[in-house]
Amino acid sequence: MKKIILGVSVLLFVSCEYLTVQTKKDTHEEPVIASVGEVNLYKSDINNIIPYGISKQDSTVLVKSYINSWAKQQLLLQKAEENISEVNSNEIDVLVKKYRESLYINGYKERLVKQQLDTIVTEDEVVNYYNQNKENFKLNEELLQIKFIYFGKDFLDKKEAIKKFKSVKEEDLEDLENLTINFKDYHLRDSTWITYDDVLKKIPPFRAEPKEKLLKISKFIQKEDSLGVYLVAVKEVLKRNDIAPLSYIESNIKQLILHKRKLELIREIEKTLINDAIKNNNFKEY
Repeated sequence: MKKIILGVSVLLFVSCEYLTVQTKKDTHEEPVIASVGEVNLYKSDINNIIPYGISKQDSTVLVKSYINSWAKQQLLLQKAEENISEVNSNEIDVLVKKYRESLYINGYKERLVKQQLDTIVTEDEVVNYYNQNKENFKLNEELLQIKFIYFGKDFLDKKEAIKKFKSVKEEDLEDLENLTINFKDYHLRDSTWITYDDVLKKIPPFRAEPKEKLLKISKFIQKEDSLGVYLVAVKEVLKRNDIAPLSYIESNIKQLILHKRKLELIREIEKTLINDAIKNNNFKEY
């Protein structure tokens, strides 16, 4: 194995002050901080790996770790190049060529798509897509619409909060909203869907309850733990394999519509390229 040359220069260039980003010099004029065979690692190669404000000791450790990783990679690469067969080498060259071509082509397509893609998705488009593809939107987790508040055991208006929480009157809900500054957590407008797992995170006492107990409509549930009191009302429940509500997956549908547009645009771009090439005698079939 070729010897790794790590000179005294490594220790001279690892300080934060010296490793700040500078204008890159000509490769042959830069200080070499490590080498493997004929391959050199220069100071500019490690400028960007040192976080701002790091101590000299930490920067030294970080640079040494980077140098060791770099050296291992170079040694493995050199050993591989020495031992690989000509057949395998040709296969690798072909793969590299295809990968390079793919990067160019995809980069060009992405630029054209960015310039030409219509990114505005209307509400009607979302609704139509949802109605036409409902079977593709089955839930893989339970969803709930809940109303809940969580306050400490020292909360003085506990009875009043419970009374207004149970009420279905809008004015009582508004009164409750005026008390939210005293709550540790709350969710009073129950039109938003929340996953069962997220409900357990918000209301820890439910973790000890049977799942079925929570997955049913309930006007009032009161739970307590060592920190406070939870008041919960379950308005709606959706089980696994039920169709997901539009409001819950609207953003996903918009992404699906945009993805479909993107594919159609790419096909149109490719078709135009072929037609233009034929028209200009730049593409011929023999």
